[in-house]
Amino acid sequence: MHNYTLRFSAILLFTLAGVFIVDQNIKMLFVDGFRYYTECIDLILVYNKGVAFSMFAFLDEWLKYIQVVMVIGVLGYIFYLKEICYAFPAGLLLGGAISNVYDRFIHGGVVDMVYWHCGFDFAVFNFADVMIDLAVVWFLVLSFKKGFCKE
Repeated sequence: MHNYTLRFSAILLFTLAGVFIVDQNIKMLFVDGFRYYTECIDLILVYNKGVAFSMFAFLDEWLKYIQVVMVIGVLGYIFYLKEICYAFPAGLLLGGAISNVYDRFIHGGVVDMVYWHCGFDFAVFNFADVMIDLAVVWFLVLSFKKGFCKE
């Protein structure tokens, strides 16, 4: 059982750290001044004070503390489950979430940079957001396809 917990923890923590490191390095490129413009996608710098589509920006400073509590809750729940099949998507989710919360403490808002405007204007987002979305889809698949979670 100890080996199982070690394996679970290693997958979760290495995935989390990888997402955090990649995301923060991409964001630093934009904070340092990188920009790129095309007909469909612009790579720009935006500080998002809210969450998806700038919702809850009115919470101001409280938002980052609410998100810290949520991250701790998710981490606790994932360790409670202790199922290997949840370790990787949980690492994706938590790595992205922690990176975005870190931005709130360091930059005053989440550093977003990918702006899709081909055919319609979409929200500006970042690598961490994509990892969080991927993790949510992965969790949904695991929830509806119980056979996917085999040890």
